[in-house]
Amino acid sequence: MNPRLSGALYVTLSAAAFGSMAIFARQAYAGGADVIAVLLLRFVIAAVLLSGFMLGTGRRWPRGRSLALLLMMGGLFYVAQSMSFFSALNHASAGLVALLLYLYPFIVTLLAALILRQPLGRGRVLAVLAALFGTALTLGGGFVGEPLGVVLGLAAALIYATFTLVGGRVLAHEDPLSSATVVMIAAATVFAGLAWWQRPAFPQTAAAWVAIFAIAVVCTVVAMLAYFVGIRALGAADAATLSTLEPAVTIALAAVFLSEPLAPLQLLGGAIILAAVIWLTRAGPPVRGT
Repeated sequence: MNPRLSGALYVTLSAAAFGSMAIFARQAYAGGADVIAVLLLRFVIAAVLLSGFMLGTGRRWPRGRSLALLLMMGGLFYVAQSMSFFSALNHASAGLVALLLYLYPFIVTLLAALILRQPLGRGRVLAVLAALFGTALTLGGGFVGEPLGVVLGLAAALIYATFTLVGGRVLAHEDPLSSATVVMIAAATVFAGLAWWQRPAFPQTAAAWVAIFAIAVVCTVVAMLAYFVGIRALGAADAATLSTLEPAVTIALAAVFLSEPLAPLQLLGGAIILAAVIWLTRAGPPVRGT
């Protein structure tokens, strides 16, 4: 299979897995769990599963500079992005916060050009902008919020963009599975400290625990592994742009499983995102002068 098509399929799988997290999270919250408990259990379960697989298969663990960067990705960037995003929801509408988060593909593309000297190309810039516009349509209206909510939403986008760029550099030399394992262990360690400090509310029902395990396995292990493989195949900028499929998946799943209405503009937004994804899949890697 064409490496770019394979990478695009992995990012699509990642977007679908990440996009289902909102559905499972609602069930976990309804069963008595709070945000810190969900995030703690998410990363602890993922870290245990991935570590067990690593030890069982005898895979090589990252070392040296790569290990330090992966620990920073999980213990600093991933934790800070999660906390910024969930904190922003207390000061701005969900639509605005999600839209601000999905500025990160645009930020990744710009930073890759400015810092890593990767050529932009008119087509890629248009694809990123189209994906952002499609995301705005998919998320619908209700873009209101306090200045603090906007700042936190932008912080979440910038942090996740940095996470993606650093991941792109590390994954040029490291295995996606071992990299994801270290990221999960680092994130789990930090959230364990937060849980010890804040005394979170854990799930009280069997359905909530099932949702927690789904978040850990589907929305974390599968999603992160697939995203890392996609980054390795496509590069950070294109993988980030393709991941804008995530809100479209969330909206579609909410319509199917939660009976939430699906507006024509949301369908149009999903179609625009899909068109941008198809263009990037068919396009080759960035080449100077294109």
